[in-house]
Amino acid sequence: MSKEGEGEGEAYPMKGGDGAYSYSRNSSYQGEVRNAAKELVSEAIVESLDILKFSPSTTIIRVVDLGCSVGPNTFLAVQNILEAIQLNYCQNQAVLNSQIPEFQVFFNDHVSNDFNTLFLSLPPADRRYHAAGVPGSFYSRLFPCHSLHVVHISYAIHWLSRVPKEVIDRTSPAWNKGRITYSSASDEVIEAFSAQCADDMARFLQARAEEIAEGGLMILIFPVRPNGTPHSQVTPNIVHDLLGSCLVDMVKKILVLGDGIVREEKVDTFNLPLYYMSSQELEAATERNGCFSIERMESLPPLTYSQKISPLTAKAYSFIIRSVMEGLIKAQFGEEILDELFRSFSKKLEDEVSLSDLVDKTVYFCAVLKRKAIN
Repeated sequence: MSKEGEGEGEAYPMKGGDGAYSYSRNSSYQGEVRNAAKELVSEAIVESLDILKFSPSTTIIRVVDLGCSVGPNTFLAVQNILEAIQLNYCQNQAVLNSQIPEFQVFFNDHVSNDFNTLFLSLPPADRRYHAAGVPGSFYSRLFPCHSLHVVHISYAIHWLSRVPKEVIDRTSPAWNKGRITYSSASDEVIEAFSAQCADDMARFLQARAEEIAEGGLMILIFPVRPNGTPHSQVTPNIVHDLLGSCLVDMVKKILVLGDGIVREEKVDTFNLPLYYMSSQELEAATERNGCFSIERMESLPPLTYSQKISPLTAKAYSFIIRSVMEGLIKAQFGEEILDELFRSFSKKLEDEVSLSDLVDKTVYFCAVLKRKAIN
């Protein structure tokens, strides 16, 4: 896992380029989540973006998509946001008595993100905004004080800044031996991941509080653990546990047959830096920060298997997961395991999991936070 920078944790970029396993070609599912949130996001911007609080001298509205990765999803999300801002301005035109400002849009992700591929697919020159890339971790400051008006982050906040150190420490009660997720682990492991998430969210909210102008909005779209649901029953965790079982099977080839390419100690020191928080955890983090009001906090309309643009086969789903996880797995185990691992994962998906349940039972939330008055 490559270091992003001092104090910023670790970088986990999606698979770049436009090849068969690239994120740009395997992110239509995440696009479906964006589509499900589209109307809610538009309504929130029209109703809650307090443009009357912005400085009368504001001639540029600044929007950022945090964790943009590559592919079309980020551009479609930005287009929806800008259309809603324009509608807000039109509805307040009598009060403002001014033209709609220009738009500047920032696309942010880790420094190792494939920004070349991203900007090669940038919409044509007649787009309504000026574009710029901003590399860096969103768990740290990225922009000048109170310079942003709308911050958008979709399908990214469940990535932690790092794996908790104690879960890969053999001397710790939270050592997560033989697992790559926290979901079915001991209470000590779950508490370590929960604490890491709380720390990350504190830094995330503080950074955004310093960057967003009074009356500006932050929109978070994320897979959520429904309040009270055990971590082991959260659908994404079920998927990741299945991937972990494939790694364990590859270890057994060495232990039983003496023929394999994945060593046990490699699995014992590997955990996915993911945590699916509940809406209660986000509410608590927001209250501790104190700089934002919660304008909306609601679940998105459920995605249904029948809504998919193309049939979601086990092979297609394994490609989705590979486009997200390949870099992380390659850094720990080497490139040579990838094809065998994801063939095994695809077969287990086909044999052991209902793909329609994977889609139907995953819960997504949209939270809209507004920056309070700045003292």
